[in-house]
Amino acid sequence: MVTYLEAELAPIKNTGQIRLHGEEGFEGMRRASRLTAMALDELVPMVKPGVTTAEVDRFLFEYGMDHGAIPATLNYRGYTHSCCTSVNHVVCHGFPSDKPLREGEIVNIDVTYVLNGWHGDSSRMYPVGEIKRAAERLLQVTHECLMLGIEAVKPGARMGAIGEAIQKHAEAQRCSVVRDFCGHGIGQLFHDAPNVLHYGRKDEGVEMRKGMMFTIEPMINLGRPHVKVLSDGWTAVTRDRSLSAQYEHTIGVTEDGCEIFTLSPNGLDRPGLPS
Repeated sequence: MVTYLEAELAPIKNTGQIRLHGEEGFEGMRRASRLTAMALDELVPMVKPGVTTAEVDRFLFEYGMDHGAIPATLNYRGYTHSCCTSVNHVVCHGFPSDKPLREGEIVNIDVTYVLNGWHGDSSRMYPVGEIKRAAERLLQVTHECLMLGIEAVKPGARMGAIGEAIQKHAEAQRCSVVRDFCGHGIGQLFHDAPNVLHYGRKDEGVEMRKGMMFTIEPMINLGRPHVKVLSDGWTAVTRDRSLSAQYEHTIGVTEDGCEIFTLSPNGLDRPGLPS
């Protein structure tokens, strides 16, 4: 049985209980998440043909250090980078590398900064130069899935409403939803309860309550939903090598909906796509 508790009373470890945060927690998340959003904004002119994802990784490390934050992924369970960079058919958890990005590729950049103990987690897709119409359509559909999932968030609804909204839209657009990875609770912990599935039915899952904080981060494939993890233990790719895309926001449940903590301050949440 799922239990809820006031975040101030909970130990800083994942106990499976769902934390309900007050204004102090929301303010901490606003600051950390804004920093993450600002860093992702800075990448818009940087991501172009010839740039390496290792350069992106170094920039994000230095940006965090310059602003009093550390990347949550650095040395997390043995991961040795400050972000994840997932190119083309890489679904998630791709390693930054010295291989230059090429014209027409798409890349997801996922970063989480820890600022004063709070985690701001977000990712965006970046087109590398001019991309094909199929890739642009995938990015559009994936961002729409994210925003439809967010629209389903309100107190009293079930977590399954998020997944249903995402799944219905993705499949109506002849895309598929990855089942192997999900969103998660967040706050003073990087990963916490509850899990946030990107598929399902609106009458399933735990009840959303004011004060909950979690990520929504659908991974949508042009082909089939199946993935495999490579021998490095991190990099997940589509089994059929079809393109994959992901956008992610961190949100907090409010009295009548939710607050998106990681919105771009410059309106760059979907770089390279028509507004």
